[in-house]
Amino acid sequence: MNAAVRDWIRASDSITVLTGAGISTDSGIPDYRGPQGVWTKDPDAEKLVQYDTYMADPDIRRRSWLLRRDNPVRHAQPNAGHRALVEIERAGRLRGLITQNVDGLHVRAGNSEEKVIELHGTMFSVLCTRCGARTTLDENLARIDAGEPDPACENCGGIQKTATIMFGQMLERRVLERAAIAAQVCDVFLAIGSSLQVEPAASLCRVAVEAGAKLVVVNAEATPYDAVADAVVREPIGEVLPELVAGLG
Repeated sequence: MNAAVRDWIRASDSITVLTGAGISTDSGIPDYRGPQGVWTKDPDAEKLVQYDTYMADPDIRRRSWLLRRDNPVRHAQPNAGHRALVEIERAGRLRGLITQNVDGLHVRAGNSEEKVIELHGTMFSVLCTRCGARTTLDENLARIDAGEPDPACENCGGIQKTATIMFGQMLERRVLERAAIAAQVCDVFLAIGSSLQVEPAASLCRVAVEAGAKLVVVNAEATPYDAVADAVVREPIGEVLPELVAGLG
């Protein structure tokens, strides 16, 4: 089956990729819903990324800021899986790289910001929920270390949060439109390291299939889209992706 997937990739002029937390586990970042996932081990941790709870509960905000401060994402490096996707872009075949991750590792690996579509935003930027002012994560972590456990906006005093999409928030329409277009116009759609349980990201698989693309699911666990996929790959992402893109030029 891997040989067939390699052939599809080599024959394609337009490849769109959707990545989830599974592609970053080799970089030391735990996923959320896997057997060793953050929320599997501690279901209460999911409250830290629920928008209404975050906005209403100062204690949740303080815990959320500490989670960001101690998050391994801050010091993580791209792995072989990320680097393999760079090769698709260098070969001129990447239509779009849609990611559910907020770790910024695709750009750090070498994919261009123009190709990367961050559905759920980025944790390295902070915004005010009242006035929209933006600052950096590092600026706010410095304030926390200086004794502000829940740093308010210095512009208007509003509640701040990282520039990520929390549960209960809508995705940005412009970002979702870019992702949908990338899914509609590709020949091959690679869904990598995603449980494909979170909408609307997961439905991009259906958009691609209905538009005639080959759907390849690369994930350690079963997903709701395995049954409609043209190929399902269960091998470790960091090992199999370099094999699948080998020979692109």
